[in-house]
Amino acid sequence: MNPLFRNDRPGAYPDSWYAASTELPPKRAPLTTARTADVAIVGAGFTGLWAALELARRGVDVVVLEAHRAAFGASGRNGGQVGSGFNKSQSWLEARLGAPAARALWEMAEEAKAQLRDFCASHAPEARYLPGVADCEYTAKDTEASHEEAAFLHKRYGYDQITPLDKAGVRDLVRTELYGGGRLDMGAGHLHPLRYGLALAREAERAGAVIFEGSAVTAIAEGDPATLTTGNGHVTARHVILAGNGYLPGIAPPVAARVMPINSFIAATAPLGAHAGDVLGRDIAVADSKFVVNYYRMSEDRRLLFGGRESYSIGFPSDIKTKLVARMTHLFPQLEGVKIDYVWGGTLGITMTRLPCVMRIGSNILNASGFSGHGVALSGFAGKVMAEAIVGQTARFDILSTLPIPRFPGGAAARAPLLTLAMTWYALRDRLGV
Repeated sequence: MNPLFRNDRPGAYPDSWYAASTELPPKRAPLTTARTADVAIVGAGFTGLWAALELARRGVDVVVLEAHRAAFGASGRNGGQVGSGFNKSQSWLEARLGAPAARALWEMAEEAKAQLRDFCASHAPEARYLPGVADCEYTAKDTEASHEEAAFLHKRYGYDQITPLDKAGVRDLVRTELYGGGRLDMGAGHLHPLRYGLALAREAERAGAVIFEGSAVTAIAEGDPATLTTGNGHVTARHVILAGNGYLPGIAPPVAARVMPINSFIAATAPLGAHAGDVLGRDIAVADSKFVVNYYRMSEDRRLLFGGRESYSIGFPSDIKTKLVARMTHLFPQLEGVKIDYVWGGTLGITMTRLPCVMRIGSNILNASGFSGHGVALSGFAGKVMAEAIVGQTARFDILSTLPIPRFPGGAAARAPLLTLAMTWYALRDRLGV
């Protein structure tokens, strides 16, 4: 089933707090003719827009084809958390890939954060990038492992932005009794993702890229050049970048076999005013260690933006709110009965290893997707790296393409049933505290 249109009205941003708090630009025109380009990009999220910006700045003729609107998908509706590293620990990466490769990956992840911070400072102050992400643990065992990883990062990589927290330290930041410890990473951060994505689109156009909205790609004919077909036109291009992530339709079987779309959901409370301090002691973002992760932070108008809950199908549940609010009030009983002003969902892409799927599909088609909930910084950086590869600087693309991304057993057809079984099991473990 095509995730592009399963849960959304064509071209209509979801009814999210992000959309309500953003001055949305006019719709861009769809592609209605035949067009040629040096590079055609599928998807106007963080990945595609960073690739377009980098290429346009180098004088490359770039066309971006977006099924809905710029920053419409996960890029414009996620939790806004800018994490450090990858969705595997550096110690895990060293053990499996070796120290040199792990260090190269760490340096790229650090550059990814800096790329985002610098762009927000120079071109998107409205995105309100702020430092600070707390990773919270439920058990003493998980707290100890979190502190050991922080010490590993300090010793091996010189990363000194993390403060280990015991139960009392976490309680000073996050007003719940359920966490047993954690750590605060001031080298990570959070932002308004839709404003950031729209600023990327604006700057890519200023640099010379052309963005067509309402232009879903229905087929790609490989070749040199390749041809991308939409409902009302087509683009012939020497190079193609696939940047659809969880919203990529079934036009690239090698990607579909490795990247699965799943849904996550966010609720925004009414403004809490002075009571915001009863939930968070500082203006930081928080994520916890449940497999079905809870993630949350305060908005600029002091709403709690609370994300999480599991979904096992492409379609959104008919009732998003009830289970999501139950998770929130389990953590924060003091929010029982608080008014919920917005609830929305979005689709992301995950891989078997939770590492990004960066790969070549033929000689002139590149893909980056499957950021597995850790892509606010990494997805944009992957776009930049694909742009580098197209102009002949392939070193960093080649490193990212070595990340272990196995096919889902049975390929695309078996992804959903297998994931449903796995997530049901892990959700049960979360509930039992195993």
